[in-house]
Amino acid sequence: MKKIFISLLTLLTSFSFSQELEKSLLWKISGNGLKHDSYLFGTIHITCDATLDDNTLSALENTKQLYLELDMDEKSMQMQMMQHMMMKDGTKLSTLLNSEDFKTVDEFLKKNLNMSAKLFDSFKPFMVSTMLYPKMIDCPFQSVESVLMKVTEEQNEEVFGLETIEDQMKVFDAISYEIQAEELLKMAKGDLEKDKDEMNKMMKIYQNKDIEGMLKMMDDSDNKITSENQDVLLNNRNKNWIPIMIKTMKDKPTFFGVGAGHLAGEEGVIKLLRKQGYKVEAVK
Repeated sequence: MKKIFISLLTLLTSFSFSQELEKSLLWKISGNGLKHDSYLFGTIHITCDATLDDNTLSALENTKQLYLELDMDEKSMQMQMMQHMMMKDGTKLSTLLNSEDFKTVDEFLKKNLNMSAKLFDSFKPFMVSTMLYPKMIDCPFQSVESVLMKVTEEQNEEVFGLETIEDQMKVFDAISYEIQAEELLKMAKGDLEKDKDEMNKMMKIYQNKDIEGMLKMMDDSDNKITSENQDVLLNNRNKNWIPIMIKTMKDKPTFFGVGAGHLAGEEGVIKLLRKQGYKVEAVK
């Protein structure tokens, strides 16, 4: 009987941890000795509507500082990013692709960016892909992070980063340059059609506050960068953020804004915080 009870308890515990999270972008963090509540918010880096709802504005009002993935008001940010955009060891896009495929990418970039692929020959191919994001939506793009920063500035509060630009850019050294080049070529051959469909789908999932859906979309994507590299893109970074978040929350109530894909899953920020003993609950 005792063994049956222990087995049942283990099953129930496992079930509770694997349950899907509620549809919410805003989560309150409390308990485990915190004197004041902090908040976790899932952002989207490019969207048609970055308006913050009343609950989110209230959470910003009730906290004393903003932490994003990066300290985006760092004055040297652009210069630092440029230093890490190049591939290592002299690798070039023109050698990762054959001459015909490089020509395809070249014509594609001339059409969409008015620049030749030769200008980006040493760039990490994923960084070139990100330059095309505004072309994937049929509206002037907006950034949730920019709106969060604007509100924080109006409150005369500071913006900080959970990681450095160097940390973030190293991610794209860990993902093979060959795969990055392959995905850029796919984008060029498809002339952004599939990418536009995926971006629209992602924005709809985000509007529905479906953080589990965001993660599932990454899992199901035929883009190898996202579907085959979640440890590098999400999980490892989530784990690195937790000690920083804990130290920060103990110091003062904090609003954390990170990509919504980082929230869900067994190794997402919400469940990692819960495993550390914090109460993390959806705000609706």
